[in-house]
Amino acid sequence: MGDWSYLSALLDKVQSHSTVVGKIWMSVLFLFRIFVLGAAADNVWGDEVSEFYCDSQEPGCKHTCYNWMFPISYIHYWVLQITFVSTPTLVYLGHAVHIIHKERRMMEQLKNNPNGSALKKPKYTDDRGKVKIKGILFCTYMTQLVFKILLEVGFIVGQFYIFGSVFMVSYFHCTVSPPCAHFSGAQCYISRPTEKTIFIIFMLVVSGISVLLNIIEIIYLLCNQRRDARKRLLAKEHVSSLQQYPSNPGWGGMSSQYGGFPLLPPPGQGLTELCSDDKYGDSVMKEKDT
Repeated sequence: MGDWSYLSALLDKVQSHSTVVGKIWMSVLFLFRIFVLGAAADNVWGDEVSEFYCDSQEPGCKHTCYNWMFPISYIHYWVLQITFVSTPTLVYLGHAVHIIHKERRMMEQLKNNPNGSALKKPKYTDDRGKVKIKGILFCTYMTQLVFKILLEVGFIVGQFYIFGSVFMVSYFHCTVSPPCAHFSGAQCYISRPTEKTIFIIFMLVVSGISVLLNIIEIIYLLCNQRRDARKRLLAKEHVSSLQQYPSNPGWGGMSSQYGGFPLLPPPGQGLTELCSDDKYGDSVMKEKDT
C-alpha cells in the first residue's frame, strides 16, 4: 500500500477552514478509510492472485478467469475512490489559502500606506486568521460538497456495476473460451471470501456515511446563512426605526426607555409657557364673569 502521509497532511489543513460537520467527515475519511485500507484491507487482498486457483491446465486460463471475475482490484478501486473524493476538498483548500494570502497582503499594504483606511477589515478572515465561509468562498465550499456527493454515489454505483453482488463467492464457474476449455470451462476458487465480504460491506457503509455527512453539512451551511441573513435584516430594521423616530438627547436615558419619545415637554417649551397659558385662561374666565 502506498504512503498516504502527503494526502493526509493536505487534508489536515482543511480542518481549520471547514465547519464542524466537515471536521467529522475528515475524521471518518482518515480513520475508517485511509487507516483501515492501509492497515488491514491490503493484507486481506494481498494473496488474491497467488491464492486464486482454477481446475484447468489450459495456459492462461487462470489469469483470464481472474480478470473476468475482477476487472479491477477492490483495493485499487477504493484508492481511486478516496483520491477522487478528496480532490474537490483540495481545490477548496487552494481557494481558501489564496484568499487568506490575498487579504494578508491587502492588510499589509494598508498598514504601510498612511493614506489607507485603517477601519477596513478583512472580509473572509477574522483576527485569528480563521476563514469565514461566506460570499464566493461559500459558493466554492458548497460546490465541492456537491461534487463529493456525486463522486461518492458514482463510485458506489460503479462498484455494483463492475463487481456485481457485495457478497464474495467462494468459487465460480468460468466459461471464458478461449483459453479455457471450450465446452466445460473451469471451476475457480477464491481465498478468504468471508473476510473480503466484510471489508466490501464496510467500505460501502463508510461511503454511505460520507454521503450523509455531506448532505448534513449542506443543510447546516444553508441554515447558518439563513440565520445570518435574518440577523442582518433585524439589525437593518432596528437602525431604520431609530432613524425614523430619533430620541431626544435633552432627556437622556429616560426617553430612550419609551422608544425615543419624551415624557415631558421639550426644553424650548418649558413649564413657564404652560403656566402662562393657564394664567391666560384664568384671565379670560374672569372677564366673562365680570
